[in-house]
Amino acid sequence: MSLSTHWTLIILRDLLNGKNRFSEFLDSPERITTNVLTDRLVLMEETGLVNKIPYQLRPKRFEYELTEKGLGLLPLLQEMCRWANHFMSETWTALSSFMNRKI
Repeated sequence: MSLSTHWTLIILRDLLNGKNRFSEFLDSPERITTNVLTDRLVLMEETGLVNKIPYQLRPKRFEYELTEKGLGLLPLLQEMCRWANHFMSETWTALSSFMNRKI
């Protein structure tokens, strides 16, 4: 799985900012489609970046949490945000809670 995909980075960002349910990811301003979100979450689980945890049985619903491996990407994503905010004027500005977070 490549971390360079647009959607994987957005899902990582959302997980690091507290989103953990499928519907919450769909509410992101980038408007990911359900099939792409499903595909990326499966790939992220298969590569050990996220754990899938059931929170409702009928219908089945899951929450997602970053693994230690996934959390290890935080410093990289923070630096990517700093770079983008400096060189690309139209990029998302990260919350200070995200930029100051430590693992």
